[in-house]
Amino acid sequence: MAEHPAYPVGLRLTGRRVVVVGGGQVAQRRLPALLAAGADVVLVSPEATPSVEAMADAGEITWQRRPYAEGDLAGAWYALVASDDAEANARASAEAERERVWCVRSDDADRATAWTPATGQSEGVTVAVLTTDARGRDPRHTAAVRDAVVEGLRDGTLVAPHHRTRTPGVALVGGGPGDPDLITVRGRRLLAEADVVIADRLGPRDLLAELPPHVEVIDAAKIPYGRYMAQEAINNALIEHARKGRSVVRLKGGDPYVFGRGMEEVQALAEAGIPCTVVPGISSSISVPGAAGIPVTHRGVAHEFTVVSGHVAPDDERSLVDWPSLARLTGTLVILMGVDKMGRIAETLIAHGRSPDTPVALVQEGTTAAQRRVDATLATVAETVRAEDVRPPAVIVVGEVVAVGTPTDR
Repeated sequence: MAEHPAYPVGLRLTGRRVVVVGGGQVAQRRLPALLAAGADVVLVSPEATPSVEAMADAGEITWQRRPYAEGDLAGAWYALVASDDAEANARASAEAERERVWCVRSDDADRATAWTPATGQSEGVTVAVLTTDARGRDPRHTAAVRDAVVEGLRDGTLVAPHHRTRTPGVALVGGGPGDPDLITVRGRRLLAEADVVIADRLGPRDLLAELPPHVEVIDAAKIPYGRYMAQEAINNALIEHARKGRSVVRLKGGDPYVFGRGMEEVQALAEAGIPCTVVPGISSSISVPGAAGIPVTHRGVAHEFTVVSGHVAPDDERSLVDWPSLARLTGTLVILMGVDKMGRIAETLIAHGRSPDTPVALVQEGTTAAQRRVDATLATVAETVRAEDVRPPAVIVVGEVVAVGTPTDR
């Protein structure tokens, strides 16, 4: 037997009796997968770890609180022998052999009739890895192979497109603050499977270079003070390509619902009957200050933070922000899209009670190789923006937390 590789197979254990001998750490690791498979698990052990005991208390498993006894494997389809009693393990293994029950032994794999593969899951796919050479089993190597495959499927570096189950539609993906490594695992995987990508300028542009040649990339950049693609045109493009049976990714910077007009696109798709998946992203309002060494909250300094849009000035009738109330808060104020309006914002905050000496940090191109941090105060920020030529995209942080950390630039 040892000269031949194991035959891989997937066991369908729903409602079928599985016996686990031993309630220690091995059982604790293996039981969740058996329960997820729907197995009717019977645990035979005088003792168990607290986690295993909790499964029994919750009714997830049947626990017979005693040592293994002959006949315990009767009616079992599968057995896991993992007690610290070598003699009991041997007897249970022998019973399994007689009763033709596939049996895993944690203490002696060579005497087992089954091995547990290193497993992982990604989007409905189970990856199971076994060592093919029975004479040189290397659990660490199989686990490393498993991890590499699962991670590749999750982050999109290992592309395995769907063929039968793939359905047309749109994925609204938050790409994060700019660094391509900060997109979510799910977002990157969907991007790798896309037929069409409609991308903002503030999305992780480096990821577009990794797309296969057949993927159509549409520039939906809304460049400040320059050319832009109207929101209606973006909505129409999403609908048009999805109706052609394509898998479409709308790649946006930050999070789709944080000043990203994500809901407008979701509503347009819903009205058109197009299925849409929303994938949250890391918002620049928190991640960019963090990348520049600024915590938006800090014990004893700030117990709150508020994120506002500064794309219209405080005295603009279109503004929905209650700037006087914000001026009276003592926490951190994070302003997005407010570089050119920062002078009037600062004046308004000071006029309604915020100290002119309040620290301010402007973080331009946060999390990218071009990241730059410029510090000022409310009293000096307008002149600092002009003197340092601070340009969007930039995240502005107002509050005492600016002085807490050590300024960092990438």
